[in-house]
Amino acid sequence: MALLSDKDRQFLQNHFQQTLVNPVKLVFFTQEIACQFCRETGQILEEVAELSDKITVETYNFVTDKEVADRYGVDKIPATIVMGDVDYGIRFYGIPSGYEFTSLIEDVIDVSRGKTELLPETADALAQIEEPVHIQVFVTPTCPYCPSAVRMAHSLAIASENVRADMVEAIEFPHLANKYSVYGVPRTVINEETHLEGAAPEPLFVAKVKEAVGLMTADEVEQLLEGLIAEGQELPEEPLEGQE
Repeated sequence: MALLSDKDRQFLQNHFQQTLVNPVKLVFFTQEIACQFCRETGQILEEVAELSDKITVETYNFVTDKEVADRYGVDKIPATIVMGDVDYGIRFYGIPSGYEFTSLIEDVIDVSRGKTELLPETADALAQIEEPVHIQVFVTPTCPYCPSAVRMAHSLAIASENVRADMVEAIEFPHLANKYSVYGVPRTVINEETHLEGAAPEPLFVAKVKEAVGLMTADEVEQLLEGLIAEGQELPEEPLEGQE
């Protein structure tokens, strides 16, 4: 049984015809047992790939293809990498369903184009970063605020070879949600120690990345946050399921 409706298939097929430029590869890691949403994730990817000859799926077994998983730095499943000729460091850990299906589709388009719509100031900030940055955005499929955080993290990964960005579905990986004290989503963890709650505007998100690598102080980021709040900007989030 297809997961995408005929209406959605037609829309996406037309959308891809208008937006895709270069080939995109969806590298998928799965296994037959002990993976709750591996089968459904694989089906989603295959149905998306059917909509354009510019999209292909490359599937690996997480256990028997361990060398490939290690090469891509994949340490949990289901895992999806969205890449072109270049691996930008975009990762989906967990099923990209619900609101996160939009993140997957928009990532495919950005990777195909090889560019994003980030602010000029963001490009300047990324040029200052000379060390690895690992961003983990914890989400749930029912959170309407989460895709903006995922998309921001993945856009930074496309724009900078020093940034790797993961979407992590919090319900599928409860041990990680517990490790990083995820009580609401989106919750963004940067280089293990720096955290950001809610769907942040681009300047604040970038400021937290700069804080994580020592280019801004926590006080400077706090001042920026206070300024955004004074302007009426909120950082919406949702309680993690079961922890309201």
